Amino acid sequence: METPENLNNVTIFTHPLIQHKISHLRNKTTGTYEFRAVVEEIAMLMGYEALRDLPLQDVQVETPIETCMTPMLAGRKLAVVPILRAGLGMVNGILALVPSAKVGHIGLYRDAVTHEPHEYYCKLPQSIDQRIIVVTDPMLATGGSAVEAVNFIKERGGKTIKFMSIIAAPEGLMRLHEAHPDIQIYIGHLDRGLNEHAYIVPGLGDAGDRIFGTK
Repeated sequence: METPENLNNVTIFTHPLIQHKISHLRNKTTGTYEFRAVVEEIAMLMGYEALRDLPLQDVQVETPIETCMTPMLAGRKLAVVPILRAGLGMVNGILALVPSAKVGHIGLYRDAVTHEPHEYYCKLPQSIDQRIIVVTDPMLATGGSAVEAVNFIKERGGKTIKFMSIIAAPEGLMRLHEAHPDIQIYIGHLDRGLNEHAYIVPGLGDAGDRIFGTK
């Protein structure tokens, strides 16, 4: 029987720094400024591992000593696609690693009754079919928004897709995997599950509200 921990396209991080920073996010006394900064830091730490397979090509560079061939990133620039609005909080962490990356946006809202996502905006970089795409959303709860976001990207030609989430519920992770087994999924921590309101438990509350200081 498949479980989230043994899926071959899923990486669940155990790095001490990531776990330490996630604990700061969970704390209800962590303020907006610190919360936002820590989300960016976690995204950068996760991105370092998630982007380890970026393609390279040798280019000629003149050092102070001599001319040499040395590796640099190859192909079209990376595309970072946050799921609005909470996914925006992770973008700068990825851009710190790859400043030249293009940024798209997917806007989804969750129905308060059914908990299913509805699209209100989708804008992706040109030549999306030639780019490695990193989709960001701090919370992977029911998995509905994640599945729909990846659907939108594939419908517009996206092929190489990575999904990054700081906290996930097993229900959402399995739903995303089953809908899109061909993408790579990176999770900071796998939580216990969902409550009756489809919030992750123990979770960290509403990531969007805590990133942007809204209620």
